[in-house]
Amino acid sequence: MVSGVDSPSLFNQNFGTSNKHIPLAHRLRPTNFDDFFGQKHLLDSKSSLREWIKSGRLPSLILWGPPGCGKTTLAKIIALNVDAEFISLSAVLAGIKDIKDSVKRAAEAGFRGKSTILFLDEIHRFNKAQQDALLPHVEEGTLKLIGATTENPSFEVNAALLSRTQVLRFEALSPSELKNLISHTLQNKKTEFNSSFSLTEEATALLAQLSAGDVRRALNLLDLIDHSLGGQKIAKAFDKEETLKLINKSEKEAVALRYDKSGEEHYNIVSAFIKSMRGSDIDAALYYLARMLEGGEDPKFILRRMLVFASEDIGMADPHAITLINAIKDTVHFVGMPEARINLAHGVSYLSLAPKSNASYLAIDSALAEVRKSGALEVPMALRNGVTKDMKKWGYGKDYQYAHNYKDAKINQQHLPDQIKDKKFYKKSLAK
Repeated sequence: MVSGVDSPSLFNQNFGTSNKHIPLAHRLRPTNFDDFFGQKHLLDSKSSLREWIKSGRLPSLILWGPPGCGKTTLAKIIALNVDAEFISLSAVLAGIKDIKDSVKRAAEAGFRGKSTILFLDEIHRFNKAQQDALLPHVEEGTLKLIGATTENPSFEVNAALLSRTQVLRFEALSPSELKNLISHTLQNKKTEFNSSFSLTEEATALLAQLSAGDVRRALNLLDLIDHSLGGQKIAKAFDKEETLKLINKSEKEAVALRYDKSGEEHYNIVSAFIKSMRGSDIDAALYYLARMLEGGEDPKFILRRMLVFASEDIGMADPHAITLINAIKDTVHFVGMPEARINLAHGVSYLSLAPKSNASYLAIDSALAEVRKSGALEVPMALRNGVTKDMKKWGYGKDYQYAHNYKDAKINQQHLPDQIKDKKFYKKSLAK
């Protein structure tokens, strides 16, 4: 029997009419691997997870992936398959007291020869002290921890706790997986819709697209269609346009963009944006610009990245790039969104198509490395400014060659300290 915050009824799909108010995603939560959609890389018969369950040596786990990909559901299925007590907590609401209570229950279950799984949703919400409170109990095996997170655990989970767990990375469901899920749900007698309806293949594909890899969203959209019909028994299959009207949203409004301005997806998109411009792929760069704008990114952040790019990746190959981007920065501030998207696109197009050179970027990093290595070397006497009589007597400025007194202002004079006088930081061959 599974116990804890979640009731055993959540594993039972024999629902009565009184359960129709429960969201469809909750009503149809699968109870076995066969009914689980997606994550084939984790659920293959020869996968590590299946082997751990089969051998009875399940480690503590961190389930990492986007919303609605099945992390909570899989944790419950795992608990059923290892015949363990199941305690479910949300890091948004729980604290150290809840951890202590869970450990106490796990110890009591251990006396009865029963293992315990503590499922901690949104584990990244726990601070360091709260995560540390789990360490000894995970280490001793008092309980098995299954933490779920939408954030990269490398950044959000303490290293000590991370070293005691195995990370399973979940993926957003593919359009084909979501289409299969939607079709399966419409044919499932346990769905218990108030209305009777079906969707054309085109409409099913539309819902899969609008769901953006999220199972929960796909099922919620089906639930919304059911409520929109108000219990009507309709024999026809709704097409794409009719389906959009039923969910009462435009296609643009319904698209669920995964873009957290402070989370990992933010950095994934920004990284792809920079690397697309660096690779002179204008179409990809504009696509990722659109992703950021549609996700609500501050244009100032985008412009800062573009200004850095103009020097780091273009530099002396086109010295005017930074001037143009700086002008676009002022223009975006003056014009404002949404019209300023055009100015941003202008800048991104220019940077993508411009010749590339990272010589200046490599040169300053090389110079910094030398400074850290060799320390404060003496400046050559010829370059020192002899502003007093004594300084001139000591040799300050002696034999200095004023470049403008020579043809083309070119001179053969040592400017670097003696110890590194032949060092080259800027590699002209890298500048195109």
